[in-house]
Amino acid sequence: MNQEVRTVATTHEAQFAKISAFVLDPDLTVPEETLFFASTLLIDTLGVAVGGASLESGRIARNFAADFHVAGQGGLSSTMLFDGRRVSLPGAAWAIATQIDNLDGHDGYNPTKGHIGCAVVPALLAFAEQNPELTGRQALAALAMSYEVAARAGISLHRTVSDYHTSGAWNALGVAALGCRLTGSAPNTLREAMGIAEYHGPRSQMMREINNPTMLHDGSGMGALVGSNATIMANRGFTGAPAITVESADIADIWQDLGTFWTTGLNYIKPYPICRWAHAALDALHNLMQDAKFTPDQVERISVHTFDEASRLFMGAPETTSQAQYSLAFAMAVLLTHGRVGAEHISDQGLQDERILAIIPKIQAIETARHSDRFPIGRWSDIEVVLKDGRTLASGDIHARGGPEAPMADHEVKQKFLGMAQKLNTGRQEAIWSMRDRLLKPETQFSSFAELLYPEPEAS
Repeated sequence: MNQEVRTVATTHEAQFAKISAFVLDPDLTVPEETLFFASTLLIDTLGVAVGGASLESGRIARNFAADFHVAGQGGLSSTMLFDGRRVSLPGAAWAIATQIDNLDGHDGYNPTKGHIGCAVVPALLAFAEQNPELTGRQALAALAMSYEVAARAGISLHRTVSDYHTSGAWNALGVAALGCRLTGSAPNTLREAMGIAEYHGPRSQMMREINNPTMLHDGSGMGALVGSNATIMANRGFTGAPAITVESADIADIWQDLGTFWTTGLNYIKPYPICRWAHAALDALHNLMQDAKFTPDQVERISVHTFDEASRLFMGAPETTSQAQYSLAFAMAVLLTHGRVGAEHISDQGLQDERILAIIPKIQAIETARHSDRFPIGRWSDIEVVLKDGRTLASGDIHARGGPEAPMADHEVKQKFLGMAQKLNTGRQEAIWSMRDRLLKPETQFSSFAELLYPEPEAS
């Protein structure tokens, strides 16, 4: 046993040294296109945060943080985004990550089978508040770095364990890396922080949440909390066992291209605030609607051929926002009825729309081997729509839109942001969106951007 511990502690120090050099390098060179896409991901994620502010889950999370995550005297505190109340730094990161996670319109990276931005973006804003001299470019470099670390931690975890864990189990390490960079930690402190983050990361089972949709979602709120806690604890001398997903020889190849191959630009941006697994079917339906111009009352039935995980999405009439976001039939019925899927359709009165509920029984999901074989790298589906006049419309195989395989146009990304951020007045919407470009300018202070994000959304 002692020999095994010594092996873990010494054999992989060189492997970790390369990672720490990347994470903590104050002059880290990030490709310009990666910085720009990181800025796009930042704005997109913040739009989702606004959209989720009025959901019950978001209100519960922020109120819980205000009641139970208050920073003590001289403690690290941060302002909750689109709320204005100050709480502990980890509490602010947890509350807003939970809020974003519960709208499910945030970015993701296919090989991780999960999401990075919903945890690292709130953490960036929380830690940046302690560093008023941070520039926009420095903040974006830190953000891109955390995407790279989290992506590899996620892939490493999926390779080395048998269960399918939620994103919080591994994006906590991206948060810890981000926190250590922004607090000027030493390499040995980063090592302890990543060890703490991995050890305490929520090993929650993703398919358990898919089968029983709740406000737990993808565990990213806890990932943000654990990663932030780990940074602060390590900086105060708390120690953690070496992170297996970072230092194990079994996953060394996953980290070899760190700093030379950038995964940040391969993240997808979601067109719909629905589980990504449903997106290919939604895109297929959207394409057929555009081509054939049929209406909901013309539809006899819809067959969705998809991968196994997507076929297990909720197929009934949802009673909660969580069920609606992990739905397949309901989401398709919304798109068929409204031509889009917005936050208003998956919450409150949107769940009671009789036109949508009447369509749900007409939709069936069928697991299809060729689509399952391409998951998780690909998210493919095809659908058949049978109309009452006897016509059968076939979509062919469709890959979910929004990633490098089928990117959204820039104006579509902006329209999504404006739709998500409609609780903000027009001037504030435009000011936040314009910062996507301004953050890349050397003279821009990140604090000037953050100030736009603290006040509550205006009444609509």
